[in-house]
Amino acid sequence: MKRIFLWGTLIALLGMVVVSLQTNAQVKKGKERPLKTRHLMAGLVAPSNTALGKALQGDGPADEKAWDTALQNAELLNESAYIMMADGRCPDDVWAEATKVLRENSAAVIRALEKKDLSAAQTAYGEMTRSCAQCHRAHKK
Repeated sequence: MKRIFLWGTLIALLGMVVVSLQTNAQVKKGKERPLKTRHLMAGLVAPSNTALGKALQGDGPADEKAWDTALQNAELLNESAYIMMADGRCPDDVWAEATKVLRENSAAVIRALEKKDLSAAQTAYGEMTRSCAQCHRAHKK
């Protein structure tokens, strides 16, 4: 289980790095709001994902503050799924399905963190990061 979690984390982080480094990254944005998708990924999704992934490694969060910070990052990832679908940003079914999986699994991470259930949080996080990788394969060529 830990290997799957670590590979999922590695794949997700690699995808986030690719997103932030590509100069010809997706420049799409919503129809009315100015936030570019690449800025959403680099400014909200990548930092929250990285921090959450680190928090869920090993023995998990060390104290109440660390559990709360992990919860905050899971909540931000959940909210990002709604932003990714808002304002006409969604380009296709791959995107829509990935954001649905992100939303559902980040909600599962939130529930697990609220119960301080590290194993359940790690499992949901692994599922969540696989959805990110699928979408990146389709949209980050």
